[in-house]
Amino acid sequence: QVQLVESGGGLVQAGGSLRLSCAASGRTFSSYVMGWFRQAPGKEREFVVGINWSGSSTYYTDSVKGRFTISRDNAKNMEYLQMNSLKPEDTAVYYCAARRGSYHTNWVAYDHWGQGTQVTVSS
Repeated sequence: QVQLVESGGGLVQAGGSLRLSCAASGRTFSSYVMGWFRQAPGKEREFVVGINWSGSSTYYTDSVKGRFTISRDNAKNMEYLQMNSLKPEDTAVYYCAARRGSYHTNWVAYDHWGQGTQVTVSS
């Protein structure tokens, strides 16, 4: 079992940067694949990026490639999402999620979720 808590959201101007963090409880964090999802008002939750248990493999949705970077520190039970060159269309609630096995782009495949953190990008 793992519990997740996100932090680091906020209001930023277009072109700016934010770093989201996801703190995980439990001693089995390194056995989980981690992902970041986001959900804008009136839209479905969408996959942003996933990272495997060791951090050696990542997968980004096309809209964030080259702007966002995911990383994890298993010794600290932490996952991070560095977001650069933010755009108004990145505005959403961002969630970190965990699952066993390989990463998946469908949110229903993830078993554990944080409460979400709001990211707002003004134009």
